Amino acid sequence: MVGSGAFKIQNKIKRGEQYRKNRSAKESERRDLRHKRRRHEDKNPEERARRLAKNVPKTLDSKRTWDDVDPEAGDGAFGASIDVLNPKRRKVEEQQSQPDEAVAKDEVDGEEDEVDSMLGDSDEEGDEDEEPKDQEPAERAPSEAPSMATDVALTPENLSSRFPGLFNLPEGYEPKVLITTSINSMLHDEAEMLTDLFPNSKYVRRSAHAHSYKYSVREIAKYASSREFTHLVILNQALHKKEPSGLDIVFLPHGPMFHFSITHFVPGKKLPGHGNATNHFPELILNGFRTPLGVVTAHLFKSLFPSHPEIEGRQVVTLHNQRDYIFFRRHRYVFRDKRATEKVIQDVDGKPMKGAEEIRAGLQELGPRFTMKLRRVDKGIQRSSGQDWEWSAHAEKVRTRFNL
Repeated sequence: MVGSGAFKIQNKIKRGEQYRKNRSAKESERRDLRHKRRRHEDKNPEERARRLAKNVPKTLDSKRTWDDVDPEAGDGAFGASIDVLNPKRRKVEEQQSQPDEAVAKDEVDGEEDEVDSMLGDSDEEGDEDEEPKDQEPAERAPSEAPSMATDVALTPENLSSRFPGLFNLPEGYEPKVLITTSINSMLHDEAEMLTDLFPNSKYVRRSAHAHSYKYSVREIAKYASSREFTHLVILNQALHKKEPSGLDIVFLPHGPMFHFSITHFVPGKKLPGHGNATNHFPELILNGFRTPLGVVTAHLFKSLFPSHPEIEGRQVVTLHNQRDYIFFRRHRYVFRDKRATEKVIQDVDGKPMKGAEEIRAGLQELGPRFTMKLRRVDKGIQRSSGQDWEWSAHAEKVRTRFNL
């Protein structure tokens, strides 16, 4: 192999040829070393396991730091980076509640033993002839696939007392969304897309004549709450571009108000191979919301969609949080048989996943596609002079500390 002296060649063509030769020689050397290592590790599998365990890449997610704050500390824990969904902490809470359940179970068993066995047998014989009426469905085995799904059934007491409207939705809750834009905005087509995205939504233009009255967000919220709307969504336009720059969501009638910034907005018709959405209620997937602020944000998105999705539509809305960026996607899915040329699905350990050997899921994106980031959470509706907000961004100084 020629050393660094090859770069002193004056002729440009010969210098380029020599550079390509050097690069090809380096690639062939690395390839020979890789093949030699593979042959050695085939004979010694423990060497491969040791190398893979050592060569774990370090990412910002793996180096994520958490705040040392009590999750039940009240207001001080809302903006802190605490893992509310930590399975270890939840396991300790379950173990603490098990002794009380065991005592109650022993009392019930004692009462059943006092019943006459003859009467018990006669009742059982009579029950065998009757068909079971309300049988509970069998419990579904947990999936072996790695999951980042947010448990929206988890409602910490300090959060549910602070945001009772978001965490204590009534039975049969049906969202009703009023969509508008910022003052004198031209994003009418984009706002109409949101009506197709959020079920039971209506778009009302906010733009009007230059000399007409400009309604504030509080006045619009009062108008919407009097007509039984549950949410107010405001699409903000960029300063010198005809594209969305932010999304404000108000939980009616008294707040809170969430301010999101929007980037990389792509309408559905500009996506390659896109599909057309139907009027079915979509399923909702919430991933990566782990802190108290993240759980509140997840419950806000949950309240925007009906709790009873229409499965026949095969539509799913995904909100995936990663490093405080919320990626929004909407797909239509279909289950099909595995083709002969496709590989087998593997689990975390690299082994074939049980129950998914011959099944594949196909996805077709419907759009729109965009990325959001939470900027501020206001206590009431529309930030006013001297108002105390629940949470505001730009306070973090460490790159490995995330808010959601």
